[in-house]
Amino acid sequence: MEIAQTDEGSFIIKRVIFNVVNFSKTKSLYRDGMSPVVKSTSRPKWQRLPAKNVYYYRCPDHRRNYVMSFAFCFDREDDVYQFAYCYPYTYSRLQHYLAGLERRNLPYLQREQLGLSVQQRRLDLLTITNTAKHLSPEREKKLVFLTARVHPGESPASFICQGVIDFLVSPHPVAQILRDHVIFKIVPMLNPDGVYLGNYRCSLMGFDLNRHWQDPSPWAHPTLHAVKQLIVQMNQDPRVSLEFYIDVHAHSTMLNGFMYGNVFEDEERVQRQAVFPRLLCQNAPDFSFSNTSFNRDMVKAGTGRRFLGGLLDDTSYCYTLEVSFYSYMAAGSTAPVPYTEETYTKLGRNVARTFLDYYKLNNHIKDDRPINIQSSEVAGDSNRKGNGVASGAGDGEAEKSQDVRP
Repeated sequence: MEIAQTDEGSFIIKRVIFNVVNFSKTKSLYRDGMSPVVKSTSRPKWQRLPAKNVYYYRCPDHRRNYVMSFAFCFDREDDVYQFAYCYPYTYSRLQHYLAGLERRNLPYLQREQLGLSVQQRRLDLLTITNTAKHLSPEREKKLVFLTARVHPGESPASFICQGVIDFLVSPHPVAQILRDHVIFKIVPMLNPDGVYLGNYRCSLMGFDLNRHWQDPSPWAHPTLHAVKQLIVQMNQDPRVSLEFYIDVHAHSTMLNGFMYGNVFEDEERVQRQAVFPRLLCQNAPDFSFSNTSFNRDMVKAGTGRRFLGGLLDDTSYCYTLEVSFYSYMAAGSTAPVPYTEETYTKLGRNVARTFLDYYKLNNHIKDDRPINIQSSEVAGDSNRKGNGVASGAGDGEAEKSQDVRP
């Protein structure tokens, strides 16, 4: 460390090197330029440290596990500094956000407490739909179910989830059409105890909840048990067609957003399952179809994607949506673009609007209202290629632009 003497004669620390030990993975985004984020009392916005100050290396002093070291200068003596792996999204922040939504008294939004965690924290469920359009008992209801933060350290999942919610409750014409035709059920924080306690992957009791979908315990995994019960109940309702289950995560070694899907014997079902990620690739410049994969790895048998893929019928699609903890490669670019809270949220908005493309393609939605979607921010030749990412209509500030999606 470096020490400097002030005019008063006291000493203050100027530069410190932190060593975080016992990383097990050889492949790490720290080797691709990722760095921790920092904020302080006088600079309350989280920002990434310069990548040149971060090192990731194997260390013989720690059983040949890996060490991540970073240097930091404390330049303000009275400031309190905080460091994090990625932009935090806390349980308290979610509760504040959901309370704000409730205060808006939106007729198409319902918030309910689906259950409680082991430490009695809320398991929130949001339902977003135009209820007046779903009153007819003979009309089959299309349903999309989305969950996030089963792994509590994967905070980008919460920004994506908030982006989905923000878009679906907005006055945007695409959101209005989706609310008229589809019911969205969203559990924004599946592991609230783990998030509150600062765990990276497990619950309060040390369980990876995303390996217990087959037989969750109402005592040890109460939040997972409640969500599974609801999904099984809806799946047995003949008036409801549960068409999508998407579980949102963050990835520690890959770039971009991408998806995992399931493998089926029926080739036509395999092809149909690829439609949604292909459409999302056209809407989101940071989503990579080339990174998207379909598997039946036995290690993942207890995950939501794998379990529900076997439970639901062949008209349902179950995905894990992953996003990099660090950055994405846009079409035609040569350098990764670091994610921010805003760009994570933007990916969520693009996920939400992609459902309109999907349902129009499948003739479920035949609404001919003009839809101003094309964004000048990311509009471009949709045939351009770069890392499997097709550039197309994305989500930007220019939502009012003139192009109309057919």
